[in-house]
Amino acid sequence: MIDQLPLNIHLRDDATLANYYSGDNKEALSAVLDIANGIGETFIYLWGQTGVGRTHLLQAACHKATEAGSTVLYIALKDEKKVSPAILQGIEVLSLICIDDIDSVAGKPEWEEALFHLFNKIRAINHRLMISSTVSPKDLSFVLPDLKSRLAWGVIYQLHRLTDEQKIQTLQLRAEHRGLVLTETVGQFLLNRCSRDMPELFAILEKLDRASLAEQRGLTIPFVKHVLGI
Repeated sequence: MIDQLPLNIHLRDDATLANYYSGDNKEALSAVLDIANGIGETFIYLWGQTGVGRTHLLQAACHKATEAGSTVLYIALKDEKKVSPAILQGIEVLSLICIDDIDSVAGKPEWEEALFHLFNKIRAINHRLMISSTVSPKDLSFVLPDLKSRLAWGVIYQLHRLTDEQKIQTLQLRAEHRGLVLTETVGQFLLNRCSRDMPELFAILEKLDRASLAEQRGLTIPFVKHVLGI
Protein backbone atom coordinates (compact mmCIF):
# COMPACT_ATOMS: atom_id res chain seq x y z
CA MET A 1 0.00 0.00 0.00
CA ILE A 2 1.15 3.57 -0.70
CA ASP A 3 0.71 4.70 2.90
CA GLN A 4 3.09 1.98 4.08
CA LEU A 5 6.03 3.17 1.98
CA PRO A 6 8.75 5.42 3.44
CA LEU A 7 7.91 8.38 1.22
CA ASN A 8 10.05 10.83 3.16
CA ILE A 9 11.43 12.66 0.13
CA HIS A 10 10.67 16.32 0.71
CA LEU A 11 10.20 19.14 -1.78
CA ARG A 12 11.99 22.46 -1.50
CA ASP A 13 9.55 25.22 -0.61
CA ASP A 14 11.27 27.59 -3.03
CA ALA A 15 10.96 25.23 -6.00
CA THR A 16 8.04 26.84 -7.83
CA LEU A 17 7.18 27.45 -11.45
CA ALA A 18 6.73 31.15 -10.69
CA ASN A 19 10.39 31.63 -9.76
CA TYR A 20 11.87 29.50 -12.53
CA TYR A 21 13.49 31.76 -15.09
CA SER A 22 13.05 29.86 -18.33
CA GLY A 23 15.56 31.63 -20.56
CA ASP A 24 15.73 29.47 -23.69
CA ASN A 25 13.58 26.78 -22.03
CA LYS A 26 10.19 28.43 -22.44
CA GLU A 27 8.66 25.52 -24.34
CA ALA A 28 9.74 23.05 -21.66
CA LEU A 29 8.37 25.28 -18.90
CA SER A 30 5.02 25.53 -20.68
CA ALA A 31 4.83 21.73 -21.02
CA VAL A 32 5.68 21.25 -17.33
CA LEU A 33 2.96 23.72 -16.34
CA ASP A 34 0.45 21.81 -18.46
CA ILE A 35 1.32 18.38 -17.07
CA ALA A 36 1.17 19.78 -13.53
CA ASN A 37 -2.34 21.05 -14.27
CA GLY A 38 -3.37 17.69 -15.71
CA ILE A 39 -3.55 18.75 -19.35
CA GLY A 40 -1.38 18.23 -22.42
CA GLU A 41 1.23 15.49 -22.48
CA THR A 42 1.17 12.67 -19.94
CA PHE A 43 4.89 11.88 -20.15
CA ILE A 44 7.73 14.42 -20.26
CA TYR A 45 11.46 13.67 -20.32
CA LEU A 46 13.77 16.53 -19.31
CA TRP A 47 17.51 16.29 -19.74
CA GLY A 48 20.51 18.55 -19.43
CA GLN A 49 23.69 19.26 -17.55
CA THR A 50 23.87 19.92 -13.82
CA GLY A 51 22.57 23.36 -12.93
CA VAL A 52 20.00 23.78 -15.71
CA GLY A 53 17.01 23.39 -13.36
CA ARG A 54 15.84 19.81 -13.89
CA THR A 55 15.24 19.15 -10.19
CA HIS A 56 13.62 22.55 -9.75
CA LEU A 57 11.09 21.87 -12.51
CA LEU A 58 10.20 18.41 -11.23
CA GLN A 59 9.67 19.63 -7.68
CA ALA A 60 7.82 22.73 -8.89
CA ALA A 61 5.48 20.52 -10.92
CA CYS A 62 4.72 18.53 -7.78
CA HIS A 63 3.89 21.72 -5.87
CA LYS A 64 1.65 22.99 -8.67
CA ALA A 65 -0.13 19.65 -9.10
CA THR A 66 -0.75 19.44 -5.36
CA GLU A 67 -2.34 22.90 -5.44
CA ALA A 68 -4.62 21.59 -8.20
CA GLY A 69 -5.73 18.70 -5.99
CA SER A 70 -3.59 15.96 -7.55
CA THR A 71 -1.72 13.29 -5.64
CA VAL A 72 2.01 13.46 -6.36
CA LEU A 73 5.36 11.87 -5.59
CA TYR A 74 8.89 13.10 -6.22
CA ILE A 75 11.68 10.51 -6.15
CA ALA A 76 15.38 11.41 -6.33
CA LEU A 77 17.54 8.60 -7.69
CA LYS A 78 20.88 10.43 -7.60
CA ASP A 79 21.56 8.93 -4.18
CA GLU A 80 19.77 5.65 -4.88
CA LYS A 81 21.21 4.10 -1.70
CA LYS A 82 18.55 6.03 0.24
CA VAL A 83 15.72 4.36 -1.68
CA SER A 84 15.14 0.92 -3.13
CA PRO A 85 13.18 -0.32 -6.16
CA ALA A 86 10.40 -1.24 -3.72
CA ILE A 87 9.45 2.43 -3.56
CA LEU A 88 8.04 2.10 -7.09
CA GLN A 89 5.53 -0.58 -6.10
CA GLY A 90 1.93 0.62 -6.30
CA ILE A 91 2.68 4.29 -6.88
CA GLU A 92 1.07 4.28 -10.31
CA VAL A 93 -2.23 5.16 -8.57
CA LEU A 94 -0.87 8.67 -7.92
CA SER A 95 -1.81 11.37 -10.41
CA LEU A 96 1.73 12.64 -11.07
CA ILE A 97 5.06 10.91 -10.47
CA CYS A 98 8.36 12.76 -10.93
CA ILE A 99 11.56 10.71 -11.08
CA ASP A 100 14.79 12.69 -10.92
CA ASP A 101 18.19 11.58 -12.30
CA ILE A 102 17.00 8.30 -13.80
CA ASP A 103 20.42 7.76 -15.37
CA SER A 104 21.79 7.16 -11.86
CA VAL A 105 20.32 3.64 -11.82
CA ALA A 106 21.28 2.64 -15.35
CA GLY A 107 22.81 -0.84 -15.46
CA LYS A 108 21.11 -1.95 -12.23
CA PRO A 109 18.74 -4.79 -13.18
CA GLU A 110 16.36 -4.51 -10.20
CA TRP A 111 15.86 -0.80 -10.79
CA GLU A 112 15.47 -1.19 -14.53
CA GLU A 113 12.84 -3.90 -14.20
CA ALA A 114 10.92 -1.93 -11.58
CA LEU A 115 10.97 1.21 -13.75
CA PHE A 116 9.84 -0.77 -16.79
CA HIS A 117 6.80 -2.17 -14.96
CA LEU A 118 5.99 1.22 -13.43
CA PHE A 119 6.08 2.88 -16.84
CA ASN A 120 3.66 0.32 -18.29
CA LYS A 121 1.26 0.63 -15.34
CA ILE A 122 1.22 4.44 -15.51
CA ARG A 123 0.61 4.38 -19.25
CA ALA A 124 -2.20 1.84 -18.90
CA ILE A 125 -4.22 4.11 -16.61
CA ASN A 126 -3.22 7.35 -18.35
CA HIS A 127 -1.60 8.94 -15.33
CA ARG A 128 1.25 11.44 -15.60
CA LEU A 129 5.01 10.92 -15.45
CA MET A 130 7.97 13.29 -15.52
CA ILE A 131 11.54 12.04 -15.73
CA SER A 132 14.86 13.85 -15.64
CA SER A 133 18.33 12.79 -16.70
CA THR A 134 21.72 14.25 -17.51
CA VAL A 135 21.54 12.59 -20.95
CA SER A 136 18.97 12.09 -23.68
CA PRO A 137 17.00 8.81 -23.85
CA LYS A 138 19.13 7.52 -26.73
CA ASP A 139 22.29 7.99 -24.67
CA LEU A 140 21.05 6.18 -21.56
CA SER A 141 23.16 3.15 -20.69
CA PHE A 142 20.22 0.97 -19.68
CA VAL A 143 20.63 -2.76 -20.17
CA LEU A 144 16.91 -3.45 -20.60
CA PRO A 145 16.20 -2.41 -24.23
CA ASP A 146 12.41 -2.26 -23.76
CA LEU A 147 12.82 0.29 -20.96
CA LYS A 148 15.14 2.46 -23.02
CA SER A 149 12.71 2.45 -25.94
CA ARG A 150 9.78 3.39 -23.71
CA LEU A 151 11.66 6.34 -22.25
CA ALA A 152 11.88 7.73 -25.77
CA TRP A 153 8.08 7.66 -26.15
CA GLY A 154 7.53 10.86 -24.24
CA VAL A 155 7.96 14.47 -25.24
CA ILE A 156 11.67 15.20 -24.81
CA TYR A 157 13.12 18.58 -23.86
CA GLN A 158 16.76 19.43 -23.51
CA LEU A 159 17.21 22.16 -20.90
CA HIS A 160 19.83 24.71 -21.89
CA ARG A 161 22.22 26.61 -19.66
CA LEU A 162 21.53 30.28 -19.03
CA THR A 163 23.70 33.02 -20.45
CA ASP A 164 25.36 35.39 -17.96
CA GLU A 165 22.68 37.98 -18.66
CA GLN A 166 19.96 35.39 -18.03
CA LYS A 167 21.67 34.29 -14.80
CA ILE A 168 21.46 37.85 -13.50
CA GLN A 169 17.80 38.03 -14.52
CA THR A 170 17.20 34.73 -12.71
CA LEU A 171 18.82 36.08 -9.55
CA GLN A 172 16.74 39.23 -9.83
CA LEU A 173 13.57 37.15 -10.12
CA ARG A 174 14.50 35.07 -7.06
CA ALA A 175 15.40 38.22 -5.14
CA GLU A 176 12.07 39.81 -6.04
CA HIS A 177 10.22 36.78 -4.67
CA ARG A 178 12.15 37.28 -1.42
CA GLY A 179 11.24 40.96 -1.26
CA LEU A 180 14.74 42.08 -2.25
CA VAL A 181 16.03 44.38 -4.95
CA LEU A 182 19.10 43.06 -6.74
CA THR A 183 20.49 45.51 -9.27
CA GLU A 184 22.20 44.43 -12.46
CA THR A 185 25.45 45.86 -11.06
CA VAL A 186 25.27 43.68 -7.94
CA GLY A 187 24.28 40.69 -10.05
CA GLN A 188 27.29 41.18 -12.31
CA PHE A 189 29.51 41.54 -9.23
CA LEU A 190 28.29 38.16 -7.95
CA LEU A 191 29.01 36.51 -11.30
CA ASN A 192 32.49 38.05 -11.42
CA ARG A 193 33.49 37.22 -7.86
CA CYS A 194 31.54 34.03 -7.03
CA SER A 195 30.64 30.73 -8.64
CA ARG A 196 28.67 30.87 -11.87
CA ASP A 197 26.85 27.66 -10.92
CA MET A 198 23.17 28.48 -10.39
CA PRO A 199 22.58 26.30 -7.29
CA GLU A 200 25.59 27.94 -5.61
CA LEU A 201 24.40 31.40 -6.66
CA PHE A 202 20.97 30.64 -5.18
CA ALA A 203 22.64 29.58 -1.93
CA ILE A 204 24.57 32.87 -1.89
CA LEU A 205 21.34 34.80 -2.48
CA GLU A 206 19.73 32.97 0.44
CA LYS A 207 22.67 33.94 2.66
CA LEU A 208 22.39 37.56 1.54
CA ASP A 209 18.64 37.49 2.19
CA ARG A 210 19.15 36.35 5.80
CA ALA A 211 21.84 38.97 6.38
CA SER A 212 19.75 41.70 4.77
CA LEU A 213 16.82 40.86 7.04
CA ALA A 214 19.00 40.72 10.15
CA GLU A 215 20.84 43.97 9.46
CA GLN A 216 18.00 45.77 7.65
CA ARG A 217 20.24 46.67 4.73
CA GLY A 218 19.81 46.53 0.99
CA LEU A 219 21.93 44.54 -1.44
CA THR A 220 24.70 46.98 -2.22
CA ILE A 221 28.16 45.91 -3.32
CA PRO A 222 29.76 46.99 0.01
CA PHE A 223 27.13 44.98 1.92
CA VAL A 224 27.61 41.95 -0.33
CA LYS A 225 31.38 42.16 0.20
CA HIS A 226 30.84 42.35 3.96
CA VAL A 227 28.50 39.36 4.11
CA LEU A 228 30.57 37.15 1.79
CA GLY A 229 33.93 38.22 3.18
CA ILE A 230 35.21 39.37 -0.18
